[in-house]
Amino acid sequence: MTIPASDAQPATEVISLPILQQIMPRARQNILTQFHEEFNLQMPTYAITTPLRIAAFIAQGAHESGELNALVENMNYSAPRIVQVWPSRFPTVQSSQPYANNPEKLGNNVYANRMGNGEPATGDGFRYRGRGWFNGTGKGFYQKMTQLTGVDFVSNPDLFATPKYAVMSACVEWNKLNLNPLADVQDFKQITLKINGGYTGLQDRIMYYDRAKKVLGVQA
Repeated sequence: MTIPASDAQPATEVISLPILQQIMPRARQNILTQFHEEFNLQMPTYAITTPLRIAAFIAQGAHESGELNALVENMNYSAPRIVQVWPSRFPTVQSSQPYANNPEKLGNNVYANRMGNGEPATGDGFRYRGRGWFNGTGKGFYQKMTQLTGVDFVSNPDLFATPKYAVMSACVEWNKLNLNPLADVQDFKQITLKINGGYTGLQDRIMYYDRAKKVLGVQA
């Protein structure tokens, strides 16, 4: 698989910087500019070039990355917030207190023994917490992306948070999940399920999707 180099010049611009600014008004300008370059370099390789495909791809990433303000999952939660996020694991504030404002301990606990991660003592949960444009999470995901791209994300997990590899990993995942056909028929809910594994944040994702379609000129 050939991935466009970051210093290459895109043949055509599939999405403009002003349009990205309208979709993600809270994004920092310098980060948005870097991602704009990578979108235009990499999205054409995966045929993410029509307004409907672009709208779905950008909307999902805008939600997952917090408009590029959360390229690495923030696990620094208060005890009450931990209960809100993981109610089945922490039914009371008292049970969550030992993990409050301790990102590493929390990550190693809540992500242990799933998604390819080992026991809490391995440190996998925190090491392979969510990163990138699509917030890829879990050692299994990092291993899969390493196999698909040839880039060693397992040994260098922070690569996921850099513009080039954040976009690359999202594009590869989009392609692997065959999401272009779903974007063509506007089955955004199914796209969400395939990327997220559920429907977490669906209304927020739909808000970005509607905004993206509007600025890209998609007729309702």
